[in-house]
Amino acid sequence: MSHKMSLEHAVDAFAGFMVLLSVVLTWLVHPAFVWLTVFVGVNLFQQSFTGFCPAAIVMRRLFGFRPAADMAAH
Repeated sequence: MSHKMSLEHAVDAFAGFMVLLSVVLTWLVHPAFVWLTVFVGVNLFQQSFTGFCPAAIVMRRLFGFRPAADMAAH
């Protein structure tokens, strides 16, 4: 499967979507959904230091996204 979007951009888009979704759920459903926002933020923070991102692993294996460096090489 070929994607024009790199893995890094797909992860950024997914994280942004999850933050927006959690804000809407917090506002409309229950204030406890704010913890989803916290989870996404903590995951982004730790990923910036460790390079480990579960969402990137899933996107790469299930959906075929490739890192930008791999896309530039082809």
